[in-house]
Amino acid sequence: MKVTYNWLKEFVDFDLDPVELADLLTMLGLEVEAVEQLGSGLDNVVVAKVLEKNQHPNADKLSLCKVDAGDNGEPLSIVCGATNFKAGDTVALARIGAVLPGDFKIKRSKIRGEESFGMLCSESELGFAETSDGIMVLPDELEPGKPLAESLKLKDTVFEIGLTPNRADCLSVIGIAREIAAKLGLKVKYPLVSPPEDGEPVHSKIKVTIQDTEGCPRYAARYLSGCTIGASPAWLVNRLKAIGIRSINNAVDITNLVMMEMGQPLHAFDYAKISDAHIIVRKALDNELFTTLDGQERKLVTDDLVICDQDNAVALAGVMGGLDSEISDQTTEILLESAYFTPAVIRKTAKRLGLHTESSHRFERGIDFENVPKALDRAAILIAQLTGGKMANGQVDACPVARKPVHINFRPDRANQLLGLELPSEKMAELFRNLEFNVVPTANGSFQVTAPSFRVDLEREVDLVEEICRLNGFEQVPATLPTAKVTSRLPDRYQTMQRRLRDNLVSAGMNEIVTFSFISPEATSQLLLPPEDYRCKNIALCNPLAKEQSVMRTTLLPGLLETAARNISFRNLDLKLFELRRIYLPDPTAQMPGEPLYCTGILCGSRHGASWCNENTEVDFFDAKGLVELIFELFQVKNVSWSADEPEPYYHPGKSARIFAGKKQLGTVGEIHPVVLQNFDIACPVYAFELNFEELVSLGSSKRVITAPSRYPDSVRDLALLMNRELPVSELFDCICNLKLKELEDVTLFDLYQGDKIAADSKSAALRLRYRSSERTLTEEDVQKLHQKVVDTLIGKLGVSVR
Repeated sequence: MKVTYNWLKEFVDFDLDPVELADLLTMLGLEVEAVEQLGSGLDNVVVAKVLEKNQHPNADKLSLCKVDAGDNGEPLSIVCGATNFKAGDTVALARIGAVLPGDFKIKRSKIRGEESFGMLCSESELGFAETSDGIMVLPDELEPGKPLAESLKLKDTVFEIGLTPNRADCLSVIGIAREIAAKLGLKVKYPLVSPPEDGEPVHSKIKVTIQDTEGCPRYAARYLSGCTIGASPAWLVNRLKAIGIRSINNAVDITNLVMMEMGQPLHAFDYAKISDAHIIVRKALDNELFTTLDGQERKLVTDDLVICDQDNAVALAGVMGGLDSEISDQTTEILLESAYFTPAVIRKTAKRLGLHTESSHRFERGIDFENVPKALDRAAILIAQLTGGKMANGQVDACPVARKPVHINFRPDRANQLLGLELPSEKMAELFRNLEFNVVPTANGSFQVTAPSFRVDLEREVDLVEEICRLNGFEQVPATLPTAKVTSRLPDRYQTMQRRLRDNLVSAGMNEIVTFSFISPEATSQLLLPPEDYRCKNIALCNPLAKEQSVMRTTLLPGLLETAARNISFRNLDLKLFELRRIYLPDPTAQMPGEPLYCTGILCGSRHGASWCNENTEVDFFDAKGLVELIFELFQVKNVSWSADEPEPYYHPGKSARIFAGKKQLGTVGEIHPVVLQNFDIACPVYAFELNFEELVSLGSSKRVITAPSRYPDSVRDLALLMNRELPVSELFDCICNLKLKELEDVTLFDLYQGDKIAADSKSAALRLRYRSSERTLTEEDVQKLHQKVVDTLIGKLGVSVR
């Protein structure tokens, strides 16, 4: 927001210089980001009176002038090429030594044999206009010799203020003037808005119909006739230019002036171009085409709000007017609009079209509902004055939705407690009244504060506390150190096991990664999961950043495989990655989804990496299985079993297993299916495991049982068994464990053979059994009896034979 020092002085009579004013505004929360001095480059440009204008003796297109520059001495000789002035005119003279815009320095010169002691300047040479037809002719009442900037009141200071989005009331000169007046205890001098009521009734000239009362709860209009559209006077052009607005014509410039002055955007229509003089405010039609003032044709949607006549749209409400109804030099009748549009409606339209204007900037943040008719009258008066037009009697003010004032209960004691102050309640009431709030004391010592209509940001008591702090002065708040209790507690078992799991996997050579919780809807189909699978029922995001991140993950595998593919594409081929994060499963019986914690890992590439002392072998299924067994050892999970039945679709058939503890499934492990790898652009084998952390914690034990080693010697027996090829080796282990022989210390599979030495439907498994007692030394006979019991049980229950 840009505002000038002199403009502010018109509405509040303060004694601060520009530097002090900038400090005051900043401490009020209206940060002054930049200060620009206007007219400072025109110090050597003065008002001069042309005494004589004669033909140059040596040039047909030049004149030799004598001008009075107020020096009480001899007139100055000036050579000039312009023709739009005569003797007796008052002009702008750049003296010798002046520096004009563009770093153009004025020097004493001789032109065609005649000396020139300065230069008569045009508006473009002084930076007042882009082009000009001749020199600048000034009003005759100006005194020769006085600085031009002072005579035309061009010296001013422009403040560029950075406003927070909630301070929509300060998007106007009067809004900022109110802040200055409140801080200094002064009164705001509001402009008079009493238009003459001597014309024909306005209702005979304008009809307004609001179809979308939610998008437009108030629409006011006035009618002016007999207008002459032309260039704006210099004071208006200069005022708008100072704040960065280009002059268009006298009618449009007034709408911009009042918008910046009072914060109410306005729009002027050519009345003759409004069909049947009937304004209709409605929602746009789907795919309705509309050409805005910038000449761009825009496709509208039903969320947009438009101003229409009986035939077509004439303005995009709150954003920009239409090209077909704009004010032109031929306009004689004006329909002037002032309205309130709902901020959310304008914000959506401006954002969707990428069309940010001064009007939309204000409507998006919320304008003063009660200011709509006042700003309309102010603009109508000024337009009538500048264009010579005549106003119809009254204004159309369609207001189907009335706004109720906001009443807030305010407790002075609570404010002092929050701010660390001891302000009397009377002082707080005075500050509120300075801000034009209505304050009514209540019986319990609090206030009922009614916020004015221009303060749309005030809703709660804490908002009023901020106003007290701001107006009383942030520097008055004492600097105190916060007090806080430092508490600590030991992490629970759930947290401890998370940390220990991470540490153990990292110690095993794994690297933890963190991927997005949002994945692509196609990720589950890339894993070959059927549509009816519960993991395909992803929870969709209402406002996703991209389609590739539009649903919540139901498995960690897609993120890990995408990470692997990205690393492999950069030739990082040896990967051991894991992620311990939550997945999100829809629960039809609950409002929120289930969020179980899962541990998922993948491995690919070399087992140990290239080394002179290690054989360069690739990871396989048993590396992944070994990591899972490491995790079970960490959690002390008992009764673990592995089943190759019903593998997951994303695993290679015959190279995967489901993992159980008793009858409860803990997870899976296996080689990723080649088609899945192809879907993720991975060209090498990948092995993975998935474990439900919640189940691990619930089934595991935090107590570790330690048994003292036996002092007695062991005895080892090897057993080679011929068994059916389809019989899992785990059946051998289960059968032996079910014997519950306390002297059997360990069973290990050390060889597995399938080949031409045995039948095609058979395989050979070699077991090593270790026997040891904790009470005595086992004799050979004791060991033989135990071993024979094992052999007989395996033969009897599983039908194996000893080789």
